Amino acid sequence: ITQEDYAAILDKVPEGLFYRFPLSVVNGVPLMKPIADQWEGVEKFQARPDDLLIATYPKAGTTWMQEIVDSIMNNGELEKNKRAPTHVRSPFLEICSPPPVPSGVEVLNNTPSPRLVKTHLPYELVPKSFWEHKCKTIYVARNAKDNAVSYYFFDLMNKTQPDPGTWDQYVEKFLTGEVAWGNWFDHVIGWWNAKDKHNILYVFYEDMKENPKREIQKVMTFLGKNLSEEVLDTICHHTTFKAMKENPMANYSTVPNMLLDQTLSPFMRKGEVADWMNYFTESQNKMFDVEYEKRMKGTDLKFRTNI
Repeated sequence: ITQEDYAAILDKVPEGLFYRFPLSVVNGVPLMKPIADQWEGVEKFQARPDDLLIATYPKAGTTWMQEIVDSIMNNGELEKNKRAPTHVRSPFLEICSPPPVPSGVEVLNNTPSPRLVKTHLPYELVPKSFWEHKCKTIYVARNAKDNAVSYYFFDLMNKTQPDPGTWDQYVEKFLTGEVAWGNWFDHVIGWWNAKDKHNILYVFYEDMKENPKREIQKVMTFLGKNLSEEVLDTICHHTTFKAMKENPMANYSTVPNMLLDQTLSPFMRKGEVADWMNYFTESQNKMFDVEYEKRMKGTDLKFRTNI
C-alpha cells in the first residue's frame, strides 16, 4: 500500500469514524478497543523468515530506530528513504482502525519481502510465528521517566488513544500500566528476559543519544551489513533528531490532524534525555522511585535517567 493509497482511503473516511477509543484488555494488557476486537488476526499473523521486527514501548525511540534500520538496509542511499513516510515503509503490525482503513495485518500481508515490521506489543503478545522463523528483532528501551513524559504529550495529540487527563493523573496511570500497551515495567523486563532466547538486539535510547554512531554500528553488524565510515556518518547525520523533525517522511506530518493533532504537541517533540526533570514534582519523583525500586528488584536490567 502506497502513501497515495492511504491518502485516498483517509479522504473517504466519514466524520466521527476516529475518536478516542477506550482501552480493552487482551491477555492482561490494555490495548485500544479496535485492536482487541480484531486480536485474532494479530495473534495468527504469519511472519516470514526475512522479516525484521522493531519492537518498543510507545515513545521509546521507535521512529528513530525505523529510520536508522531503513537507512542501513538501503546502504545509506537516502533518496530511497524518501520513497514513503515511516508508517508506510515500516507498517505497524497490531494497529487496527474501523473499516475502510486497512489494519496493520492487512497492509503487511500485501507488503513484499523483506518487510520491516513495527510493534509496541509486549514480548508475550508477539505472534509466535516471529520466533518460529527466528526473525531478527531490535528492541529499543527508554528510561521510565522520560518515557512517561513523552507518552503523556503523545496521548494529548493522538486522537485515537484515551485522553491522558492531567500530568498528575497520568503519572499514576503510567506507573500502574493503565495506558495503551500496558505496563512499562512488564514491557522492558519481558523483552530483556527474552533477549537471549531469540535473535534479539536490545538497545537503550540513552546509549543512542550518548553515542549514535556506536549504536548504529551495532545495528549494522546485527543486520549483517558492512558499511563504510563515510556512509555511517551520513546515516548518523540523517537520523539526528533535528534532521528527522524537519523530514516530512519521518515526522508524521503526512498523517491528518483528525488522527494526530500536531497543533496540540508535535509528534517529534524534544528527543532528549532527562527532560523528565522539567515535569516531575518532588512528590511525583519520590512516588516513581519507590515503585521503580520495587518493580526492578531482582532484574539486572539497568537504566540511566541522565547522561
